[in-house]
Amino acid sequence: MATVYLSLGSNKGRRPDNIKKAVRLLDECGLRIVDMSALYETTPISNVAQRDFINACVRVETSFSPRKVLRVVQHIERVMGRDRSRPKRKGYERPRIIDIDILLYDDIVLRTQRLTIPHPRMHMRPFVLEPLADIAPDITEKLLKSRGE
Repeated sequence: MATVYLSLGSNKGRRPDNIKKAVRLLDECGLRIVDMSALYETTPISNVAQRDFINACVRVETSFSPRKVLRVVQHIERVMGRDRSRPKRKGYERPRIIDIDILLYDDIVLRTQRLTIPHPRMHMRPFVLEPLADIAPDITEKLLKSRGE
């Protein structure tokens, strides 16, 4: 079984409920939830004013490959109504009912057109680091050191 860390965010609709639903769907789709962080309210990094996010991180165990995890995550985003069409203006991110990112998959390093593990920007994102610290303080400490903190 592989250990995978995922980041979840929602800034559209009933945000806490969206996170809880996504976590339930992850579990139902074969990504067994082992641990979950608290929910955090965070400011969007978009250049356009929009509602704050609710963010969380989960640790899951699965026998799925990294690519299969990506397919499951994107399936859940679609089922929940995520709009993945490209923004019309640079720096604009659409509000999202759910956003799920793969942060880590065991110790695998993977770089393809569709998937990069570890997530290349997680060490720069407080909305990832804070919830991740709840469930993986040792990993968060390493990420902060890589940032020079």
